Amino acid sequence: MGSETPTAFFNKTYEEALALMVEAKEYIEWHEKDDGGLLLDLDRMRLSREAMRVTARLTQIMAWLFAQRAVFVGELTLAEAAREPYTLSGQEVCAPDDPGHVHGLPAKMVDLLDRSHRLYVRVSRLDQLVRREAR
Repeated sequence: MGSETPTAFFNKTYEEALALMVEAKEYIEWHEKDDGGLLLDLDRMRLSREAMRVTARLTQIMAWLFAQRAVFVGELTLAEAAREPYTLSGQEVCAPDDPGHVHGLPAKMVDLLDRSHRLYVRVSRLDQLVRREAR
């Protein structure tokens, strides 16, 4: 983690995830309908599916970050946080990054998919690190 303290690193990751969650919420709430109206039925369905994928990724990330915060403040032990239900889950839905999924989708959704995937992968690595440290 370089010269950053674990708390600073955690806070940056938390702030990034929260900002991305707000951005995704605003897009889905206000713009997805507009963008979807310009798409064919199949592409509209894909847009909805990928919006759910972004939401799932961000929900899993935030849940994991809350568990890590609980460790930091002493509400959970590291060993507890390294076990279900506190570990990062949803890999079947959240981990895939198929470029074919984004073909024909609005640029904003493609951006949200990319950024949420990169964050999910990064948090997945952190989750694996926590699991190793807890052994």
